Amino acid sequence: MSSPKEFYETLLAKSKNAKRRITIASLYLGTGQMERTLVESIRSNIIQHGESLRVKILLDATRGSRGKVNSRKILLPLVKHNCKVSLYHTPSLRGILHWSMPERWNEVIGLQHMKVYLFDNSVIISGANLSEDYFTNRQDRYVLLEDCEELADFYDDLVEIVSTFSFQLDSDDQIHLHSTWTEHPFHGDFNGFVLEARKRIEGLINSRLNPLEGERMLQILDKTESSLSEPTVSDTWIFPLVQMSTFSINQDSRFTTRLFESVPRDSKVKLASGYFNLTEEYIDTIIDRSPASFEILTAHPEANGFLRASGPAGGIPAAYTHIASKFLEKVAGKAQDFRIKLREFRRQGWTFHTKGLWVFRPGNTLPFLTLVGSPNFGYRSVYRDLESQIAVITTNQDLQSSLSEEAENLYRDSQLATKETYEQWERYVPLWVRGVVGVVKHYF
Repeated sequence: MSSPKEFYETLLAKSKNAKRRITIASLYLGTGQMERTLVESIRSNIIQHGESLRVKILLDATRGSRGKVNSRKILLPLVKHNCKVSLYHTPSLRGILHWSMPERWNEVIGLQHMKVYLFDNSVIISGANLSEDYFTNRQDRYVLLEDCEELADFYDDLVEIVSTFSFQLDSDDQIHLHSTWTEHPFHGDFNGFVLEARKRIEGLINSRLNPLEGERMLQILDKTESSLSEPTVSDTWIFPLVQMSTFSINQDSRFTTRLFESVPRDSKVKLASGYFNLTEEYIDTIIDRSPASFEILTAHPEANGFLRASGPAGGIPAAYTHIASKFLEKVAGKAQDFRIKLREFRRQGWTFHTKGLWVFRPGNTLPFLTLVGSPNFGYRSVYRDLESQIAVITTNQDLQSSLSEEAENLYRDSQLATKETYEQWERYVPLWVRGVVGVVKHYF
């Protein structure tokens, strides 16, 4: 899907027509009319199908509880109709941090950030949340996989397991622990919480995903495209990746690092991150160990969702400018600016939240691999939040053409960023931002 409008219309249609299950994982649900319409479509469907339709929703507890009118309040009509609503609370937000950090700022410690929208056996994998701006003028990516029971079952189980160590919302807007869980996320034993959560997630991954398949995908990168076209092999593979560093589950970051190292020489990688804050491991791999050329797309300050935010949050766009500038300095210092470029998305009236990548073989104008989902390739994605995305490798030309068109549409609204770009007066980074960014970059 190419637009926020198409994303929203698809959510509405799927929520009205699902017959067996609706499973949603997102950071939060907005409180406007578009969001209420989506909730009402799910409620009407529950009434129509009764107990034959199972509905479960997983959100983040801190983000979903922010303000007097919040995600919890909007979802109460569904809870009253036996919809299961779970609210993940990171165990890292505890003690003095839990009691002293105000709303919004307490979210920097860790969040439920997966974006999965599942209807029967159809799955939408995205980086978009469920609020009006993501339905109108906030650009992201959205991939719909139709009639894909095995992938749907995996994500249904993943959301179910995370829900077991999340708070459960009742019809009185009160929260309590799941019936199978004993450790409170911020009052209980931290190690006990982490170890049991890790055990449950690893149990799912080990039983449902063959780790060798991920390795096999990477090995295919060095082979000819015909290796996917043999009679016994499908022309497209889809492999889900999970990142939950709090629980020592780093499947996605390991795969991504290996991918950067394993792509064929002279291939091209287009990488998008709405919040450009690559980890040092990713930066070092891209600059020092990857044989590919990179064209990285991020948000211009005017396309940053924090532009003109009140208080210290208003300095976030400048912080990302500073990080991008330092990245280009490092690229130039290693004499790699001939193959690593940075571009900024800028479209009048739009913000940019897109993430993922596309890999092109040498001399080929169509991508044969993409990553799409919730991770931004930054510190939060790797070390703090619950994340998931899918790796898709394909020789199907229709799918390749569709992915190529997706990337072209995104990059069309961008401009090359250079050292001179960040020396312009309008890109000036305040001294206080420069002073704190080295510390706070690990939290966003």
